[in-house]
Amino acid sequence: MALDMNYVRGAFPTLEKDWVYMDNAGGSQILKGCVDKISHYYYNHHVQLGGSYDISQASLKAFAEGREKIATFFNAARADEMVFGPSTTVLLQFLSKAMASQFKPGDEVIVTITDHESNIGPWVWLEQYGVTVKFWPMNMETYELELDTLDALMTDKTKLVAVTHVSNLLGTINDVKSIAKFVHDRGALICVDGVAYAPHRAVDVQDWDVDFYVLSLYKTYGPHHAALYCKYDQMKELDSIYHYFYGKDKIPAKMEPGNANYELSYASGAITDYLCQLGEMAGCTGSDREKLEVAFQDITEQETILSERLLSYLSKRNDCTVIGISDGSSPRRVPTIAFTVEGQDPEQICLAMDKYKIAIRFGDFHARRLADELDITSGNGAVRVSLTHYNTLEEVDKLINAFDEILGS
Repeated sequence: MALDMNYVRGAFPTLEKDWVYMDNAGGSQILKGCVDKISHYYYNHHVQLGGSYDISQASLKAFAEGREKIATFFNAARADEMVFGPSTTVLLQFLSKAMASQFKPGDEVIVTITDHESNIGPWVWLEQYGVTVKFWPMNMETYELELDTLDALMTDKTKLVAVTHVSNLLGTINDVKSIAKFVHDRGALICVDGVAYAPHRAVDVQDWDVDFYVLSLYKTYGPHHAALYCKYDQMKELDSIYHYFYGKDKIPAKMEPGNANYELSYASGAITDYLCQLGEMAGCTGSDREKLEVAFQDITEQETILSERLLSYLSKRNDCTVIGISDGSSPRRVPTIAFTVEGQDPEQICLAMDKYKIAIRFGDFHARRLADELDITSGNGAVRVSLTHYNTLEEVDKLINAFDEILGS
């Protein structure tokens, strides 16, 4: 195990409590560094930006620092390619509104059946402008999105493809770089929901050549905040959704109506600080970006160990059906693991788990269309255990023992 787990768990003070947190895809625990930065901002910079006085100028610098550090997290080429907002849902609604004038009747947008509704609803909204919305279905046997199926859907009228990097129900990593090239070769743009990917692997918007990429920082060890990457050339084309005097050239402020939350934007930079520290502890002496990438290599190693333990257990149970890849060692799986149990209500399983003080979740996880496709909606969806690098093998074993008592060994 490459990670220093004492350091890792010490960075998340809530882990000292009695509960075992395995509902991380719904919202991870927050880094102490983020909380400290929120307090620091309130006590030292709590004024409006844009003033001539020293404290306001220091506040502007702190806000800009947060944006720069999140740009490093995304590997964006420029800090002003980053937009802050309260959630992924809101940011994608902002994006579709800012893009609406780029579409004309008859244009097409493709969304996937595997996405969270956040990356479907805002594009379906464009139907009021005469846009045709098509659904990219998955292979029902493999739970995979296939390029041949996408190819059959795309035409010269296709302007945008919206896709999830990882389904928060399937846990499978889609090859975004290949999909982006495929989409661009056919003249369309791509918008990627990276919420379920970002806590587990390094985001690299430049390498993947995506146009838009969005994630929730509160599911990536930060405060309840979110960030949207817009490739600079595409950012320039977006309409302003702020005051009329915020023109197209006011980047990225035109996409942050009412202004982004200053203290949360500043505090989010502690996510990058933490990852850089993990990289340094692993021996990396390079740039912050290089340290971050090394950190995620160690995070992947830790999470693979956890996934293998849990998925091996679930796969050996004759009454369990894992939704997605059942091999915990697969490089294409993150430790967001959903499953059903024959003859068992997911809600009752989770309620029974509460007495063990292990936090897991049941439902469709706002991937309602996918749950409908899997025909699990009427049965309270699935049970989901979503792990992350601060979880331990001891915690997974505690979960397995609890499952044995609840479900029968």
